[in-house]
Amino acid sequence: MSAASTTMTVQRPEEAGRLLTDPATYADERLLHEVFTLLRRESPVHRVEAPGFNPFWAITKHADLTEVEARNDVFINAPRPILQSAEADHLRAQRGSPIRSLVHMDEPEHRAHRAITQAWFQPRGLARIHERVGHLARSAVARMAEMPGECDVVRDVAMHYPLQVILSVLGLPESDFERMLGLTQQMFGEQDPELRRSASAEERLAVFEDFFAYFSQLAADRRRTPTEDLASVIANAKVDGRPLDDMAVMSYYVLIATAGHDTTSSTLSGGLLALLEHPDQLARLRAEPELLPTAVDEMLRWVSPVKQFVRTATEDYTLRGVTIRAGEAVTLCYPSANRDEEVFERPDEFDVARRPNRHRAFGSGIHACLGAQLARMELREFFGELLPRLASIELAGPPARVHTLFVGGLKRLPVRYELR
Repeated sequence: MSAASTTMTVQRPEEAGRLLTDPATYADERLLHEVFTLLRRESPVHRVEAPGFNPFWAITKHADLTEVEARNDVFINAPRPILQSAEADHLRAQRGSPIRSLVHMDEPEHRAHRAITQAWFQPRGLARIHERVGHLARSAVARMAEMPGECDVVRDVAMHYPLQVILSVLGLPESDFERMLGLTQQMFGEQDPELRRSASAEERLAVFEDFFAYFSQLAADRRRTPTEDLASVIANAKVDGRPLDDMAVMSYYVLIATAGHDTTSSTLSGGLLALLEHPDQLARLRAEPELLPTAVDEMLRWVSPVKQFVRTATEDYTLRGVTIRAGEAVTLCYPSANRDEEVFERPDEFDVARRPNRHRAFGSGIHACLGAQLARMELREFFGELLPRLASIELAGPPARVHTLFVGGLKRLPVRYELR
């Protein structure tokens, strides 16, 4: 079933479950949340059997998702951390994963590899780049001011600013910007006809090969001449006294360069759209700028840029009265957990002053997002620079969202504005 129609009404959990395997569903916010609302109400731990996919359990309630993430001894990341087609599963089983990053690892390996860069993403580490992030935020808004009162926020702002931050963290030159941007789009946009390089699994693997070719040279340079950037930390890291192998180094680079960019980009553009669709909240935030930290967390809850992760049960486990058998996969549905009626008052309302806000946009447990505080900093700096300068802003055309099963948000957000 295609999610192309925005007028359809989902009536049965079986229909809703199958729609979770259609990348078009995630490009239709109304349909997506109709699907999740139905599943939370009628089948919160739901077995999905859909053409072209291996069966899995969809976990849609906040409490259940949190429980699965806390029981990392039972629910592990191997052999596949994300939802993909049976064809892709088969290819991975034959050839192995083209990348093996933190999101593929379980304990104790995960903890040891996470420790390599963890200090960089804690408050003391982020303090060293705070000034640079502020400068890049001001530059992003200045670029908007130079445009003729109209732009596509995604293409002209959101794609650029977070990637420039990540390039700065890694110590990469701005001359490599376009190359990194293109590879990131191809990697996370592989289910979108406009963004992917090709529909074939073979061509998708070629994206990783291009990443590795670039990062192999970077690692060699940083081993030969270490600097004080994060790329040097990774290239020269050791675990249990042994240097990381090339696969581990390349995978770490890919994770930082892509996940550290695309999710923040989606939240920036999606957060701005939320403010445009809720002008009372935009007005309140401009009148009360001290609400910016809570507004940023509400944007993260609202957008939920990571749509799902997959875990595999190592033993039989009962969740909400349903027995998940050893070897079966569960899919953690973050946009659904972030609208759970049992956790959030008025979950379908955007509220810049929402407290408490126990969203799961960054996950929880040992696999909680390494770069959560950096993402919050980037969003605070950008909106803190933009909002005081806004004389007016409105949509200049229909927004469009990425077709995806994993990470994504808007791919177009045309706006008309006037800056002071």
